[in-house]
Amino acid sequence: MSTETGAATGSETSRIHNIGYRAYDGPRLGRAYARRSLYSQTLRGSFGLGRSAKSKVLPMLLFGVMCLVAAIIVAVAIAAPGTTKLPIKYTSFAIYLQAVIGLFIAAQAPQAVSRDLRFKTVPLYFSRPIEHGDYVLAKFAAMASAVFVLTGAPVVILYIGALLGKFDFADQTKWFAQGMVSVLLLSVLFAGLGLVMAALTPRRGFGVAAVIALLTITYGAVTTVQGIAWSTGSEGAVPYLGLFSPITLIDGVQTAFLGATSAFPGGNGPGAGIGVVYLLVVLALIAGSYAVLMRRYRRVGL
Repeated sequence: MSTETGAATGSETSRIHNIGYRAYDGPRLGRAYARRSLYSQTLRGSFGLGRSAKSKVLPMLLFGVMCLVAAIIVAVAIAAPGTTKLPIKYTSFAIYLQAVIGLFIAAQAPQAVSRDLRFKTVPLYFSRPIEHGDYVLAKFAAMASAVFVLTGAPVVILYIGALLGKFDFADQTKWFAQGMVSVLLLSVLFAGLGLVMAALTPRRGFGVAAVIALLTITYGAVTTVQGIAWSTGSEGAVPYLGLFSPITLIDGVQTAFLGATSAFPGGNGPGAGIGVVYLLVVLALIAGSYAVLMRRYRRVGL
């Protein structure tokens, strides 16, 4: 009797439900959409947008410092009687504020790549439809764009201020264009180097230290050695020493080709001949950074 009751009970409680699983038949946006989304997310994240209020403080503060310094320069130039040009060249602004730029990249490059490595989410990106090259391209382009916003906005402020001050339009436009080319080259170079340093380790702190060492400490070391060489009568070595720091590389390129005044000791920047070497080194570093990132993420995505 108990067996029949149990069988009856089991029969009554057992059900087979047709829950209607179906294949997805909606729009498939593909790799291009995934690249754009990753680019937009990384660019916004570089300034703390879409993140916590705490994450916005440092990038917005650094951006504000860059713009405030440019605004002060403009105000001084306009207020000074008889002034016909800005007291600083467009190409010199990023060189003087290289410490702020280095701090921005040191803080944001690890944010762009280290968290994905630390929490092992990179293989999820590569499941579908995005590929290794898409990930690297989106991150590289986003970081370069973030640095370009940081360095380009103050140059735009300088230019607008110069026009409001009724300085010569043709000269200011020419110098402004040179300044924008300079910060664009700087942005791509610094973004590549910063991402490489950050991608070497999942530890954010190590990534920050590595970026600072590469972008800031090397500049201090190179300028110190250049100063020693200049004071000891070895002026010819000064341009060649500039090949060993990212910021002095940019200084050399813009001195040779963009009409900039060199920040090297005595203004002894490279001429067109050595300037070609500077430019080739910059392009090699950019290409090398991209290649290193591609190799790194091929291994991580396995």
